[in-house]
Amino acid sequence: MSGGLGFIDIILFAMLAAFLIYRLSSVLGKRTGHEQERSDLFGAGVSRETTQEENVISLPERGVEPAVEPEQPLTPLDEGLDAIRAVDQNFDPGEFARGANAAFEMIVEGFARGDTETLRNLLSDEVFANFDTAIREREAANQSHETTIVGVDIAEIVQAEVDNSTALVTMKYVSEQVNVTHNEDGSVADGDPSAVLRITDIWTFARDVNSADPNWALVATRSPD
Repeated sequence: MSGGLGFIDIILFAMLAAFLIYRLSSVLGKRTGHEQERSDLFGAGVSRETTQEENVISLPERGVEPAVEPEQPLTPLDEGLDAIRAVDQNFDPGEFARGANAAFEMIVEGFARGDTETLRNLLSDEVFANFDTAIREREAANQSHETTIVGVDIAEIVQAEVDNSTALVTMKYVSEQVNVTHNEDGSVADGDPSAVLRITDIWTFARDVNSADPNWALVATRSPD
Protein backbone atom coordinates (compact mmCIF):
# COMPACT_ATOMS: atom_id res chain seq x y z
CA MET A 1 0.00 0.00 0.00
CA SER A 2 2.76 2.39 0.87
CA GLY A 3 4.54 1.54 -2.41
CA GLY A 4 1.42 2.42 -4.42
CA LEU A 5 1.04 5.69 -2.70
CA GLY A 6 4.64 6.48 -3.41
CA PHE A 7 4.11 5.88 -7.11
CA ILE A 8 1.05 8.10 -7.16
CA ASP A 9 2.97 10.82 -5.32
CA ILE A 10 5.67 10.72 -7.97
CA ILE A 11 3.10 11.06 -10.73
CA LEU A 12 1.42 13.98 -8.96
CA PHE A 13 4.77 15.76 -8.43
CA ALA A 14 5.67 15.20 -12.10
CA MET A 15 2.37 16.67 -13.25
CA LEU A 16 2.80 19.64 -10.88
CA ALA A 17 6.33 20.23 -12.16
CA ALA A 18 5.14 20.09 -15.78
CA PHE A 19 2.41 22.61 -15.00
CA LEU A 20 4.88 25.00 -13.31
CA ILE A 21 7.31 24.74 -16.22
CA TYR A 22 4.51 25.53 -18.64
CA ARG A 23 3.46 28.60 -16.65
CA LEU A 24 7.01 29.88 -16.31
CA SER A 25 7.74 29.43 -20.01
CA SER A 26 4.59 31.29 -20.93
CA VAL A 27 5.63 34.25 -18.78
CA LEU A 28 9.38 34.31 -19.48
CA GLY A 29 8.92 33.83 -23.22
CA LYS A 30 6.94 37.09 -23.62
CA ARG A 31 8.16 40.71 -23.72
CA THR A 32 6.11 42.94 -21.47
CA GLY A 33 7.68 46.23 -22.58
CA HIS A 34 9.32 46.75 -19.20
CA GLU A 35 12.59 44.92 -19.93
CA GLN A 36 15.85 46.90 -19.46
CA GLU A 37 18.29 46.93 -22.37
CA ARG A 38 21.71 45.53 -21.72
CA SER A 39 24.38 48.14 -21.87
CA ASP A 40 27.02 47.85 -24.59
CA LEU A 41 30.23 48.09 -22.60
CA PHE A 42 32.56 48.05 -25.61
CA GLY A 43 30.53 50.26 -27.89
CA ALA A 44 30.33 47.57 -30.64
CA GLY A 45 26.59 47.02 -30.55
CA VAL A 46 23.88 48.65 -32.60
CA SER A 47 23.17 52.20 -31.49
CA ARG A 48 20.07 52.76 -29.45
CA GLU A 49 17.16 54.16 -31.38
CA THR A 50 15.37 55.38 -28.32
CA THR A 51 17.92 58.01 -27.28
CA GLN A 52 16.13 60.89 -25.64
CA GLU A 53 17.80 63.95 -27.17
CA GLU A 54 15.74 66.28 -25.07
CA ASN A 55 17.67 65.13 -22.01
CA VAL A 56 21.06 66.04 -23.52
CA ILE A 57 22.41 69.44 -22.43
CA SER A 58 24.86 70.96 -24.93
CA LEU A 59 27.78 72.79 -23.37
CA PRO A 60 29.17 75.84 -25.21
CA GLU A 61 32.52 75.24 -26.86
CA ARG A 62 35.34 77.21 -25.32
CA GLY A 63 37.49 79.00 -27.84
CA VAL A 64 41.24 79.22 -27.52
CA GLU A 65 41.95 82.37 -25.57
CA PRO A 66 45.04 84.32 -26.69
CA ALA A 67 47.90 84.32 -24.26
CA VAL A 68 48.22 87.60 -22.38
CA GLU A 69 51.79 88.81 -22.41
CA PRO A 70 53.02 90.38 -19.19
CA GLU A 71 53.27 94.13 -19.23
CA GLN A 72 56.83 95.29 -19.77
CA PRO A 73 58.18 97.80 -17.23
CA LEU A 74 58.96 101.28 -18.49
CA THR A 75 62.60 101.99 -19.28
CA PRO A 76 64.27 105.22 -18.11
CA LEU A 77 64.00 106.45 -21.71
CA ASP A 78 60.26 105.73 -21.78
CA GLU A 79 59.79 107.58 -18.52
CA GLY A 80 61.78 110.54 -19.83
CA LEU A 81 59.76 110.74 -23.05
CA ASP A 82 56.53 110.53 -21.04
CA ALA A 83 57.75 113.37 -18.84
CA ILE A 84 58.33 115.56 -21.91
CA ARG A 85 54.92 114.68 -23.37
CA ALA A 86 53.34 115.63 -20.05
CA VAL A 87 54.61 119.22 -20.38
CA ASP A 88 54.58 119.42 -24.20
CA GLN A 89 51.58 117.71 -25.78
CA ASN A 90 52.93 118.41 -29.28
CA PHE A 91 56.12 116.44 -28.68
CA ASP A 92 56.44 113.40 -30.92
CA PRO A 93 59.60 111.27 -30.52
CA GLY A 94 59.56 110.01 -34.12
CA GLU A 95 59.14 113.47 -35.57
CA PHE A 96 61.81 114.83 -33.24
CA ALA A 97 64.31 112.13 -34.31
CA ARG A 98 63.75 112.95 -37.98
CA GLY A 99 64.25 116.66 -37.33
CA ALA A 100 67.35 115.98 -35.24
CA ASN A 101 68.80 113.87 -38.06
CA ALA A 102 68.34 116.76 -40.50
CA ALA A 103 69.85 119.18 -37.96
CA PHE A 104 72.89 116.91 -37.58
CA GLU A 105 73.74 117.11 -41.27
CA MET A 106 73.10 120.88 -41.39
CA ILE A 107 75.36 121.51 -38.39
CA VAL A 108 78.21 119.26 -39.55
CA GLU A 109 78.20 120.70 -43.07
CA GLY A 110 77.65 124.25 -41.77
CA PHE A 111 80.69 123.96 -39.51
CA ALA A 112 82.81 122.70 -42.43
CA ARG A 113 81.77 125.69 -44.57
CA GLY A 114 82.13 128.15 -41.72
CA ASP A 115 78.46 129.11 -42.07
CA THR A 116 77.98 130.86 -38.73
CA GLU A 117 74.58 132.25 -39.71
CA THR A 118 73.10 128.75 -40.05
CA LEU A 119 74.86 127.52 -36.93
CA ARG A 120 73.57 130.40 -34.80
CA ASN A 121 69.97 129.29 -35.39
CA LEU A 122 70.67 125.69 -34.41
CA LEU A 123 73.09 125.98 -31.48
CA SER A 124 72.85 127.30 -27.95
CA ASP A 125 74.96 130.36 -27.19
CA GLU A 126 77.66 128.29 -25.45
CA VAL A 127 77.97 125.67 -28.19
CA PHE A 128 77.89 128.34 -30.89
CA ALA A 129 80.75 130.17 -29.17
CA ASN A 130 82.87 126.98 -29.26
CA PHE A 131 82.09 126.35 -32.94
CA ASP A 132 82.71 129.97 -33.86
CA THR A 133 86.11 129.92 -32.12
CA ALA A 134 87.19 126.81 -34.05
CA ILE A 135 86.08 128.38 -37.34
CA ARG A 136 88.01 131.60 -36.66
CA GLU A 137 91.18 129.67 -35.74
CA ARG A 138 90.91 127.71 -38.98
CA GLU A 139 90.48 130.87 -41.02
CA ALA A 140 93.40 132.50 -39.24
CA ALA A 141 95.60 129.59 -40.34
CA ASN A 142 94.37 130.02 -43.92
CA GLN A 143 92.91 126.56 -43.87
CA SER A 144 89.58 125.20 -45.05
CA HIS A 145 87.69 122.15 -43.93
CA GLU A 146 85.65 119.81 -46.08
CA THR A 147 83.20 117.25 -44.71
CA THR A 148 81.23 114.82 -46.83
CA ILE A 149 78.54 112.84 -45.05
CA VAL A 150 78.37 109.53 -46.88
CA GLY A 151 75.44 108.36 -44.78
CA VAL A 152 73.89 108.35 -41.32
CA ASP A 153 73.44 104.75 -40.22
CA ILE A 154 71.96 105.45 -36.80
CA ALA A 155 70.07 108.46 -35.49
CA GLU A 156 68.22 107.48 -32.33
CA ILE A 157 67.06 108.94 -29.05
CA VAL A 158 69.02 107.49 -26.14
CA GLN A 159 67.99 109.75 -23.26
CA ALA A 160 65.20 112.17 -22.39
CA GLU A 161 64.32 114.23 -19.34
CA VAL A 162 62.73 117.42 -18.08
CA ASP A 163 64.78 119.78 -15.92
CA ASN A 164 62.49 122.45 -14.50
CA SER A 165 60.97 123.94 -17.67
CA THR A 166 63.66 122.63 -20.01
CA ALA A 167 63.11 119.48 -22.05
CA LEU A 168 66.35 117.66 -22.89
CA VAL A 169 66.70 114.95 -25.53
CA THR A 170 69.98 113.19 -26.28
CA MET A 171 70.63 111.66 -29.70
CA LYS A 172 73.15 109.07 -30.77
CA TYR A 173 74.46 109.39 -34.32
CA VAL A 174 76.59 106.86 -36.16
CA SER A 175 77.64 108.25 -39.52
CA GLU A 176 80.14 107.65 -42.28
CA GLN A 177 82.12 110.76 -43.17
CA VAL A 178 85.08 111.94 -45.17
CA ASN A 179 86.88 114.78 -43.35
CA VAL A 180 89.76 116.70 -44.90
CA THR A 181 91.48 119.95 -43.91
CA HIS A 182 93.27 121.81 -46.72
CA ASN A 183 96.02 124.41 -46.59
CA GLU A 184 95.77 127.62 -48.55
CA ASP A 185 97.65 126.04 -51.47
CA GLY A 186 95.22 123.10 -51.58
CA SER A 187 97.52 120.57 -49.98
CA VAL A 188 96.09 118.27 -47.34
CA ALA A 189 96.83 119.45 -43.82
CA ASP A 190 94.79 116.79 -42.07
CA GLY A 191 92.65 113.82 -43.03
CA ASP A 192 92.47 111.57 -46.07
CA PRO A 193 90.13 112.38 -48.96
CA SER A 194 89.84 108.67 -49.80
CA ALA A 195 89.12 107.43 -46.26
CA VAL A 196 85.56 106.96 -45.07
CA LEU A 197 85.44 107.24 -41.29
CA ARG A 198 82.72 105.75 -39.11
CA ILE A 199 82.05 108.34 -36.42
CA THR A 200 79.80 108.19 -33.37
CA ASP A 201 78.50 111.43 -31.86
CA ILE A 202 76.32 112.05 -28.80
CA TRP A 203 74.38 115.30 -29.05
CA THR A 204 71.88 116.81 -26.62
CA PHE A 205 69.12 119.17 -27.72
CA ALA A 206 67.06 121.38 -25.42
CA ARG A 207 63.92 123.51 -25.51
CA ASP A 208 62.13 125.68 -22.98
CA VAL A 209 58.62 124.22 -22.86
CA ASN A 210 57.25 127.53 -21.57
CA SER A 211 58.53 129.36 -24.64
CA ALA A 212 56.41 129.99 -27.72
CA ASP A 213 59.47 129.10 -29.83
CA PRO A 214 59.04 125.45 -30.93
CA ASN A 215 62.66 125.08 -32.07
CA TRP A 216 65.23 122.95 -30.30
CA ALA A 217 68.88 123.97 -29.90
CA LEU A 218 72.01 121.86 -29.64
CA VAL A 219 73.33 122.40 -26.10
CA ALA A 220 76.03 119.72 -25.75
CA THR A 221 78.23 117.47 -27.89
CA ARG A 222 80.48 114.62 -26.84
CA SER A 223 82.00 111.38 -27.96
CA PRO A 224 80.71 108.08 -26.54
CA ASP A 225 82.27 106.92 -23.27
